[in-house]
Amino acid sequence: MELHTTRSAEETETLAAGFAADLRAGDVITITGDLGAGKTTFVRGACRALGVDGAVTSPTFTIGHRYDAPVPVAHLDLYRFVGLSSSEWGDLEPYFDGTIAFVEWPEQGAAWLPSVRTAVHLEHVAGDERTITITHADDPRI
Repeated sequence: MELHTTRSAEETETLAAGFAADLRAGDVITITGDLGAGKTTFVRGACRALGVDGAVTSPTFTIGHRYDAPVPVAHLDLYRFVGLSSSEWGDLEPYFDGTIAFVEWPEQGAAWLPSVRTAVHLEHVAGDERTITITHADDPRI
């Protein structure tokens, strides 16, 4: 488990960019934290490092985005779900095919998600300060 503190959106993006350096196709990363904790900011930093050029925005209303990059990147937000049905999972499953997938609010689809490589938890401390905990798959806390 790694514990980090960032004091700005730029620091959060920089931390995420360093984290992304070891990611490969098939990796699933869950991102948790309260509303406004910086989940999408973290994903944006990782996406930049992975070669995504366009805007990286929260998929809260669209449920998912798929970004072109050397290895495609998927960004899902399951906030609007209360659990997933098999048909809803069928709609989401393609986001995991050959991508590096970031999933916000993963608890809404926990029974359906592929194996998680890393869990990232962001906690708002004060102002722009965040505590970011990164737990890898070999850690029993995932």
